[in-house]
Amino acid sequence: MKQITKQLLVVVPILTVAAALWWYFAPANPHNPDALWQLISQRCVVGMEQQSNPAPCTKVDEAQGYVTLKDRNGPLQYLVMPVAKITGTESPALLAANAPKFFALAWDERHLLAEKYGQPIADSALSLAINSEYGRTQNQMHIHISCLRTDIRSALNTLAPQLTDQWQNVELDGSDYQIRSLSESELHAESSFKRIARELGVEQDDMGKYGVALTTLPDNRLALLALRASWFGLEKASPELLQDHSCSILTPAP
Repeated sequence: MKQITKQLLVVVPILTVAAALWWYFAPANPHNPDALWQLISQRCVVGMEQQSNPAPCTKVDEAQGYVTLKDRNGPLQYLVMPVAKITGTESPALLAANAPKFFALAWDERHLLAEKYGQPIADSALSLAINSEYGRTQNQMHIHISCLRTDIRSALNTLAPQLTDQWQNVELDGSDYQIRSLSESELHAESSFKRIARELGVEQDDMGKYGVALTTLPDNRLALLALRASWFGLEKASPELLQDHSCSILTPAP
């Protein structure tokens, strides 16, 4: 019996670690992880080049290196994605000297939601999010432009007075985010991915562990949020969870 107990004391921790590693690295879902890339490369770009028709994308801008697409989830959600094959936050292409400023480009496309909605939408109701390598479902980089959850809006309003242009550790929605304020000119001056790598000292090999989000603060500053996936934990770094694709923040609907 003692021998069996000793063996269990060895085996159980090993199984626990193995299960945690599997959960951490397991794909988020079993569906085709290349669906978005196939749509971009085989339909949107080809259609734009051959027929000046970006469908099913709403826009193909090869000069600036991105497309926009109405997501199937939610009445207003859009995606901004690279024209090039860039899998996600782990891609070295995002830190290259000539990399497009994708978060700035996505923020500039937020008007799409208001156009779809049929009336203006306050920036305070909107947000951007990209999930980490471990929290995404597709192997083509995609930034979600969607509504912010009402409770997250309230939490950020409360936090706003203490937020500065220096990174701070803040618990938000049960996750340990790093947040700093940002001006719109700063957003457009430097890629948000490069800023995170530089200011937080993140090595290229670790960038894939990060999910990133952007929204506004009550005084019209922007808030840049970074969330790191954790080892042996339940954190896959999916800032998309801060969003509400049903856009209840806009209710009552017109």
